[in-house]
Amino acid sequence: MNIFRLAGDMTHLASILVLLLKIHTIKSCAGVSLKTQELYFLVFVTRYLDLFTHFISLYNTIMKLIYLGSAFSIIWYIRHHKLVRRSYDKDQDTFPGYFLILVSFALAVFVHEKLTFKEVRGILQVMWTFSLYLEAVAILPQLVLLQRTRNIDNLTGQYIFLLGYVIIIN
Repeated sequence: MNIFRLAGDMTHLASILVLLLKIHTIKSCAGVSLKTQELYFLVFVTRYLDLFTHFISLYNTIMKLIYLGSAFSIIWYIRHHKLVRRSYDKDQDTFPGYFLILVSFALAVFVHEKLTFKEVRGILQVMWTFSLYLEAVAILPQLVLLQRTRNIDNLTGQYIFLLGYVIIIN
């Protein structure tokens, strides 16, 4: 296994655990961008479309399921948990995430190694490329929210630091 991939996976997992720890223990999502979380969920869904068609390794499958499950959990907490959802500041989280999705998809279609929509493999490659482009910019709504609110608690700061470190490693 590639040491950089393992380091990136563990750092990303640590960032998710820090965020879930914050939301679960403090019962607050203040300073957390729902749009960023939804973008990351979209990244994982499009990147891991091959989950049920191609088995690579047990480690790979478990990590994919953890990323999908944790991203879904964070979104569920922010949208539906009766205490946590009260702390979400929708008025401050206004970055146009759909713009990032459109640009990332256009890049994936036009700037791609081998474009083919005739084979399932070609579609999976386009979705994989889309997920790479979207992951690179998915943190923007979070950064804009933090800049607007200027409210960064310890756990949110650690979450952002770990996500930034993942981007640098990968």
